[in-house]
Amino acid sequence: MTLDTAYIRGSMAAILSVLQHSSCPQNIAFHFVASATSNASLLRATISSSFPYLNFRVYSFDDSSVSRLISTSIRSALDCPLNYARSYLANLLPLCVRRVVYLDSDLVLVDDIAKLAANPLGDDSVLAAPEHCNANFTTYFTPTFWSNPSLSLTFANRKPCYFNTGVMVIDLDRWRDGDYTTKIEEWMELQKRMRIYELGSLPPFLLVFAGNIVPVDHRWNQHGLGGDNYRGLCRDLHPGPVSLLHWSGKGKPWARLDANRPCPLDALWAPYDLLQSPFALDS
Repeated sequence: MTLDTAYIRGSMAAILSVLQHSSCPQNIAFHFVASATSNASLLRATISSSFPYLNFRVYSFDDSSVSRLISTSIRSALDCPLNYARSYLANLLPLCVRRVVYLDSDLVLVDDIAKLAANPLGDDSVLAAPEHCNANFTTYFTPTFWSNPSLSLTFANRKPCYFNTGVMVIDLDRWRDGDYTTKIEEWMELQKRMRIYELGSLPPFLLVFAGNIVPVDHRWNQHGLGGDNYRGLCRDLHPGPVSLLHWSGKGKPWARLDANRPCPLDALWAPYDLLQSPFALDS
């Protein structure tokens, strides 16, 4: 997970939910990525004070390495350099870390994360995530992209489906072997020259991986609970069982609870809220 002052309250809730629903919490190691400009010692102390026996490590992420590649998107929060740290995990984490479950900070688990981590990746897949093939995939890219044959042919031999990058099982060895960080950066560099998408860190992942991932049961990412990226309207759960609830979108449960304007499903997040009063950290 990434770690910053804006989302620390969500991170703490996510950690608690992972531990509470794990059959073997002592086997879980957390890898947190924090901006090099953040107060990492304060972030570390905040976690340690609530989870004194947690096995974790904080890694420093150099914002400047990605800042030059970021294009403005439809929501300013998506432009935060730390939002792109998921593309650099293979560089940041030690070589002995061969597989990780990447989680956003605005979610809670209600099932054992070991089940998610155990998803097979087959002979050559780099990552696994819940796919949503009923979503209109074309909307994630601009008319400029689709009208350019050399670009739209990117998906010619694939059956691309949307997947949310807030929950992914990643084989870091295969990622390193395929130099996928560079592949993602190349699309970001193209985006700087010609506008081919409107969202932040998601489209480069789709360009590189859509149609080439191992699908995971939808129960592992009931996403969109934060509403859309413009208004943050209340949303219901998708049909089917639930193992992970994800408040992706504009509306975060802690902000809505503080404002006394919660959505109904925010009541499912509230029991994991360890920092129940508004929490301020010096960045």
